[in-house]
Amino acid sequence: MTLPAMADICETRAFEGTRYSVCTVTADRQDGLRLWLNGPDGKLLGDFSGVRGTLDAGEVLGFAMNAGMYHPDYAPVGLFRSDTEEAGEVVTAGGGGNFGLLPNGVFCVGAKAPFQVIESRRFAKVRPQCRLATQSGPLLVIDGELHPRFLPDSDSRYIRNGVGVSRDMKTAWFAISDAPVTFHQFARFFRDELGARNALYFDGSISRLYAPGLRRADWGRRMGPIIGYVGGS
Repeated sequence: MTLPAMADICETRAFEGTRYSVCTVTADRQDGLRLWLNGPDGKLLGDFSGVRGTLDAGEVLGFAMNAGMYHPDYAPVGLFRSDTEEAGEVVTAGGGGNFGLLPNGVFCVGAKAPFQVIESRRFAKVRPQCRLATQSGPLLVIDGELHPRFLPDSDSRYIRNGVGVSRDMKTAWFAISDAPVTFHQFARFFRDELGARNALYFDGSISRLYAPGLRRADWGRRMGPIIGYVGGS
């Protein structure tokens, strides 16, 4: 991996004895955020190598991570909107699994604010014109409060990743735990350590990060939606 000019975009932080990798994107860099699913040929990209293969000369992938849940055929569960394609519709009904643990939400880039995490039913009503949007669930932090279904003493622990947004909606934090954590722990990291007003869960167990600045390129099963930051070399 080559070390990009924006190597400082990602860092490691410790919270309550667990380390997390965090990549921070501020409003002045929002145009560098991208979402990927399929390549120009319509075939699934599926991994970080596939994403890097879509970049133009002089572009460098500063970081990337999986960005929401997907069906067995890798189609997004819920809404997916990138600069080049849109798939799925906003899902507002509850259901099984983490995605259906309402409230869930949509991470939105470039609407009335640089970054937003919007509850799915509100999103379906307001229909903000996001440049990028990916739906997932559950919400981790909701207006400064933890999701009401999270249990402090839960024994469900996974490597987890997600995104949080600051109160002024000018900063987005993309984080992944470096060890298995509960939903409650992960949500508290966003709220209490990063100061996120709202945060959204992307996934667990398949969660992976590409971050040259941390000399990290996780590998594993093929993925559906992927989010990342692209800058110049």
